[in-house]
Amino acid sequence: MKSKIWLSSPHLGGSELKYIKEALDANWVAPLGPNVDGFEQDLEIFLNEKIKVAALSAGTAALHLALIECNVSAGDEVICQSMTFSASANPIVYLGAVPVFIDSEKDTWNMCPAALKEAIEDRISKGKKPKAIIVVNLYGMPAKMDEILTVADNYGIPLIEDAAESLGSRYKGKSCGTFGRFGILSFNGNKIITTSGGGALVCHSQEDKDKAVFLSTQARDKAPHYQHSQIGYNYRMSNISAGIGRGQMEVLEERVEGRRNVHRFYDELCRNLDGVTLFSEPSSDFYSNHWLSVITIDETKSSITPEDLRLEFLKDDIESRPIWKPMHLQPIFKDAPYYGRKVAEELFGNSLCLPSGSNLSDDEKERIAKVMIDVFSDKKEYSVL
Repeated sequence: MKSKIWLSSPHLGGSELKYIKEALDANWVAPLGPNVDGFEQDLEIFLNEKIKVAALSAGTAALHLALIECNVSAGDEVICQSMTFSASANPIVYLGAVPVFIDSEKDTWNMCPAALKEAIEDRISKGKKPKAIIVVNLYGMPAKMDEILTVADNYGIPLIEDAAESLGSRYKGKSCGTFGRFGILSFNGNKIITTSGGGALVCHSQEDKDKAVFLSTQARDKAPHYQHSQIGYNYRMSNISAGIGRGQMEVLEERVEGRRNVHRFYDELCRNLDGVTLFSEPSSDFYSNHWLSVITIDETKSSITPEDLRLEFLKDDIESRPIWKPMHLQPIFKDAPYYGRKVAEELFGNSLCLPSGSNLSDDEKERIAKVMIDVFSDKKEYSVL
């Protein structure tokens, strides 16, 4: 019986258990401890910036705290990339603020700088200057950070970089997650590395990190009794989860290279498939971890749709998935302001995420290739070996 091929499965390195055992032996099972400190330091070293990292329970928690530190409150407006997972937008609503969605541009599929500028100017003309901007590095692809930062800086609006999918990616040699006032990382089970669940807030000062840690541990004031002067949250990462993260950090570079190797496999395969284009870096300024490899299908050159391919994969127990449905098309956000054209909508209708785990075997690649060739190329021969 064939085993299931997952879209993006966890890939352990082998030393995770060592750190977990150390935590259990020392009875460090709370949301603090040596593994939490060590994991934060490992991330700071990897990002190669003079930054501070706060390990948290989820990337969503990190984004929520970033918005709080940017002084977002009820009634404010926050600009957010439309083409993203809902976790990029939901924390805006947690605070009672209003999301303003921005279309993608065609090169990176990320926030369009021109539409961003248009949105800011229009919101200001309506008396609602946005309090923050959330840009996302979709599927590991860095956004056009120079252009987006120029717009954000011109209007004095803090930028939050959602790098949940882009740990290990770089833009002009600089690590993703370090461009905005805050960066967001995720260690969900399907990410480049995992802590089973978890995330981190990337800060540029010790003060910002200290505030995040304070808020993430129920905002307990310095007093011998339990005293609280502001609302806090139970968002700190546990020492057990951080132990998994420490083991994963030892193989992070290998995991990035593994994903990029999968992308190279698809690049070779897609060259021979009519109407199929692989989502890739637009220039040498961009270095993607290729967290997920994604194809678009040109309907003018192929009678096959992404859904046709997805269903054929499903018959062979291979998981694939449509790309993120843009937020401005989601029922929950149907009344939110939106700026741009229909780039995100067209991409959504013509694209599919392919199995991209760094632990894909050659046999699994053969299965994937066979399905794609059978669908697109009338059973031409192909081998990944």
